[in-house]
Amino acid sequence: MLVPVRCFTCGNLIADKFEDYQTKVKSGENPGKVLDSLGISRYCCRRMLLTSVETIQQIIPFYEAIQRRHQEVQSELE
Repeated sequence: MLVPVRCFTCGNLIADKFEDYQTKVKSGENPGKVLDSLGISRYCCRRMLLTSVETIQQIIPFYEAIQRRHQEVQSELE
Protein backbone atom coordinates (compact mmCIF):
# COMPACT_ATOMS: atom_id res chain seq x y z
CA MET A 1 0.00 0.00 0.00
CA LEU A 2 1.29 3.39 -0.86
CA VAL A 3 1.14 6.10 1.76
CA PRO A 4 -1.59 8.61 0.97
CA VAL A 5 -0.42 11.97 -0.31
CA ARG A 6 -2.79 13.86 1.97
CA CYS A 7 -4.53 13.09 5.24
CA PHE A 8 -8.02 11.72 4.57
CA THR A 9 -9.56 13.84 7.31
CA CYS A 10 -7.95 17.29 7.19
CA GLY A 11 -6.16 17.28 3.82
CA ASN A 12 -2.71 18.03 5.23
CA LEU A 13 0.24 16.96 3.07
CA ILE A 14 1.87 13.91 4.72
CA ALA A 15 3.52 11.85 1.97
CA ASP A 16 6.65 14.00 1.95
CA LYS A 17 7.31 13.11 5.59
CA PHE A 18 6.77 9.36 5.32
CA GLU A 19 10.30 8.39 4.22
CA ASP A 20 11.90 10.37 7.05
CA TYR A 21 9.43 8.85 9.50
CA GLN A 22 10.15 5.31 8.32
CA THR A 23 13.93 5.62 8.47
CA LYS A 24 13.90 7.14 11.95
CA VAL A 25 11.51 4.52 13.33
CA LYS A 26 13.54 1.68 11.79
CA SER A 27 16.65 3.09 13.46
CA GLY A 28 14.95 2.61 16.82
CA GLU A 29 13.46 5.99 17.68
CA ASN A 30 10.08 6.34 19.40
CA PRO A 31 7.36 6.86 16.74
CA GLY A 32 5.58 9.52 18.82
CA LYS A 33 8.71 11.60 19.20
CA VAL A 34 9.52 11.20 15.51
CA LEU A 35 6.08 12.55 14.58
CA ASP A 36 6.60 15.47 16.95
CA SER A 37 9.98 16.26 15.40
CA LEU A 38 8.45 16.18 11.90
CA GLY A 39 5.81 18.69 12.99
CA ILE A 40 2.83 16.37 12.74
CA SER A 41 0.61 17.33 15.65
CA ARG A 42 -2.92 16.51 14.50
CA TYR A 43 -4.05 13.08 15.56
CA CYS A 44 -5.67 12.40 12.19
CA CYS A 45 -2.35 12.95 10.38
CA ARG A 46 -0.48 10.92 12.99
CA ARG A 47 -2.92 8.08 12.41
CA MET A 48 -2.20 8.16 8.67
CA LEU A 49 1.53 7.61 9.21
CA LEU A 50 1.28 5.23 12.15
CA THR A 51 -1.10 2.87 10.37
CA SER A 52 0.51 2.87 6.92
CA VAL A 53 1.92 -0.53 6.01
CA GLU A 54 4.18 -1.17 3.05
CA THR A 55 2.67 -4.30 1.49
CA ILE A 56 4.41 -4.15 -1.88
CA GLN A 57 7.31 -6.33 -0.67
CA GLN A 58 4.77 -8.97 0.38
CA ILE A 59 2.93 -8.84 -2.95
CA ILE A 60 5.95 -9.00 -5.31
CA PRO A 61 6.65 -12.76 -4.80
CA PHE A 62 3.09 -13.61 -5.85
CA TYR A 63 3.37 -11.42 -8.93
CA GLU A 64 6.68 -13.05 -9.87
CA ALA A 65 5.16 -16.53 -9.40
CA ILE A 66 2.29 -15.62 -11.70
CA GLN A 67 4.74 -14.34 -14.33
CA ARG A 68 6.81 -17.56 -14.14
CA ARG A 69 3.69 -19.70 -14.47
CA HIS A 70 2.53 -17.64 -17.43
CA GLN A 71 5.91 -18.18 -19.14
CA GLU A 72 5.73 -21.94 -18.45
CA VAL A 73 2.28 -22.17 -19.99
CA GLN A 74 3.38 -20.15 -23.02
CA SER A 75 6.41 -22.41 -23.56
CA GLU A 76 4.22 -25.53 -23.30
CA LEU A 77 1.84 -24.15 -25.91
CA GLU A 78 4.67 -23.47 -28.38
